Amino acid sequence: MAKEVETFIKLQIKGGAANPSPPVGPALGSKGVNIMEFCKQFNARTQEKAGKVLPVVITVYKDKSFDFVIKTPPAAVQLLDATKAKGGSAEPNRVKIGSVSWGQVQTIAEEKMADMNCFTLDSAMRMIAGTARSMGITVDGEFPGNN
Repeated sequence: MAKEVETFIKLQIKGGAANPSPPVGPALGSKGVNIMEFCKQFNARTQEKAGKVLPVVITVYKDKSFDFVIKTPPAAVQLLDATKAKGGSAEPNRVKIGSVSWGQVQTIAEEKMADMNCFTLDSAMRMIAGTARSMGITVDGEFPGNN
């Protein structure tokens, strides 16, 4: 028989760096989840991605047990890594902070494809390019896809 789900908790935590301090501790403690058990499991599963921001969806059951799913890093974080920028532009339509190639956009889109709500690589690339534009990052060249 399946366990009865009580709630879902969505957090963004750096890989290999989960600890009981905020935001992890208060979010899990208020639901009655064993905080240290979550931190140990999360850190063990994300050691190879240490330092990268990773979204995690924690499913809390009625008996206070839990499961969690680790997603791919946000597109904005990956774009900032590709441009070596510290943050997005305050005025993205006027002040550009860097540029990426369509090859870099394709790499990010392929990695994020499982977590995106699109069916083709072309549409995923267009979504990543839109995120880049909204951050003040230009995408060099013409779109390589089939219009």
